[in-house]
Amino acid sequence: MLQMPLGQAAQLKRLLFVALLCLAGCSSLPTIVPDLARTPRQPVQLQGVHGPLSPAQSKAILEGLGRHGQETGIFDRHLAREEAIVGSPLTTGNRVLLLQNGPATYGAMLEAIAAARDHINMETYILEDDDVGQRFAQALIDKQQQGVQVNLIRDSVGTRGTPASFFQKLADAGVRVLEFNPINPFVARKEWELNRRDHRKLLIVDGRKAFLGGINISSVYASGSAKQGRRVQDADGPTWRDTDLQLEGPVVAELQKLFLAAWAAQKGDPLAARHYFPPTEAAGQEVVRAIGSSPDEAYSLIYATLLSAIGSAQTSVLLTNAYFVPDPQLLATLEAAAARGVDVRLILPSQTDSWLVFHAGRGYYEQLLRAGVKLYERRGVNLHSKTVLVDGVWATVGSTNLDWRSFLHNHELNAVVLGADFGKQVQAMFEKDLAESDEITLAQWQKRPIKNRLKEYLARMWAYWL
Repeated sequence: MLQMPLGQAAQLKRLLFVALLCLAGCSSLPTIVPDLARTPRQPVQLQGVHGPLSPAQSKAILEGLGRHGQETGIFDRHLAREEAIVGSPLTTGNRVLLLQNGPATYGAMLEAIAAARDHINMETYILEDDDVGQRFAQALIDKQQQGVQVNLIRDSVGTRGTPASFFQKLADAGVRVLEFNPINPFVARKEWELNRRDHRKLLIVDGRKAFLGGINISSVYASGSAKQGRRVQDADGPTWRDTDLQLEGPVVAELQKLFLAAWAAQKGDPLAARHYFPPTEAAGQEVVRAIGSSPDEAYSLIYATLLSAIGSAQTSVLLTNAYFVPDPQLLATLEAAAARGVDVRLILPSQTDSWLVFHAGRGYYEQLLRAGVKLYERRGVNLHSKTVLVDGVWATVGSTNLDWRSFLHNHELNAVVLGADFGKQVQAMFEKDLAESDEITLAQWQKRPIKNRLKEYLARMWAYWL
C-alpha cells in the first residue's frame, strides 16, 4: 500500500478537492488557436531601414537565409502565414546578440542604461528590492537626474513582494512608474481583471537598442536559488538558467510601438516628449520579427505562429522551456512532427519553483514519448529559458512559456530571428544544455512511483489556471 507523510497526504487531498470544484465549472478546455490552414497566404515582404523592400529584394534575402543550413521549406510554408497572423513586419538590417544567464544579460543592460542620452523604457514582471534590483533602480535614477526620461511598467502581481517605498523612490526622482493591472481594484485605471498579467521583459534605450527574453530583475539570476517559494541569495553561484537577446536596428521601433501601446492601454499618464522613434539605421544583417501577445486579442499571436512553425518543420524542432503545460493543439503538433520524421527534442526542468506546473507538465511525458518525441531534463539549475529552433533557421526567444497562462492570460513578448547563422548559435546553446541534461526514456518513465503519478494527475486538473 502506498505510504506518504501525513502533511503531503493532506496537501494532496486539498488539491484534489479544489481541482474537482474547478473541473465542475470548466468541463472542457478552450481551443486556443483557430484552424491555421485557413489563414490566407500573401507574398512575404521585408521591411528595411528605408521602408518596405521590393518583392524581388525580399525573395533574394529570404533565399539567402537558408543557405549553409538544413534542407527546409519552412520559409515557403510558414512565413506568409506568420505575417498574416501577426501583422508586424519582418525587418532586415538588425544586429542580434544572444545572451545567456544573468551576469551577461545584466552587464549588457546596465551598460546600455549608462550610455542612454534621451530616454529609457522598461517593462518587467518581477523587479525585486535586492542587490540587483537596487543596482537597476540606482542606474535608472542616475539617468533620470541627468535629464534622460525613464518610463517603467511593472506588473502588480510580479512585484507584489517589492516594498512600495522602492517604487516611490523612483517616482520621487522623476521616473514615470506605471503599475500594470493593480491588484487593488480601487486603484485600477481600467476594468479590473486580476488574472491578466504583464509577463513581458523589455528594455529599450534611446529607441536604438533593446533587450528581451525571460530574465526578471532579481538577484537569483545573478547568483541565486529558490527555497520554500521565496527567492533568496545563494553564494554558491548562478543556478538559474535563462536566455535573452540584445537587439539593434529597425526591429527596435517595433518593440517601441509595443511598449507605448501597453502604456496607453493601461491608461498611464501622458509620457514626456522624447525621440522615441529616431531615424532608422542598419546595425547588422539579421532578419527579425517582434511579436507581442495579449489576452485582448482573439488568440495568442506568439502561440499561433509557434504552432505554424512546428507544423511546417521538416528536419528538427529543438525546444527549451521553463514551464511546460501543453494544450491539445500543441501536443498534436509536436506528435505530428515526430510522426513525419522530424527530430523533436524538448529540454525541460528537472527542478522548478512551481510545483503544480512541474508535475502537470510531467503528466504529458508518456504521451509524447510514445509519439517519438525525445525528452530531456536539465540538471543542476532552475531552467527559465524559453527558446525554439525549427529546421536550424527559424528561432524564437522571449518571455512565453508553453502553458495556458502564457497563451490565455498573460501579455508576452518574443522575437523571431531567421537564418542559419543565428540558428547555429541557438543550436550550439541547445547542445550545451543537452550535455547537462538527462534523457527520459519511455521504459524508465513507466517505472516512476505511484505518488508521482498521483501528483501529475492532480496537477493536470489545474492546467487552465497554471
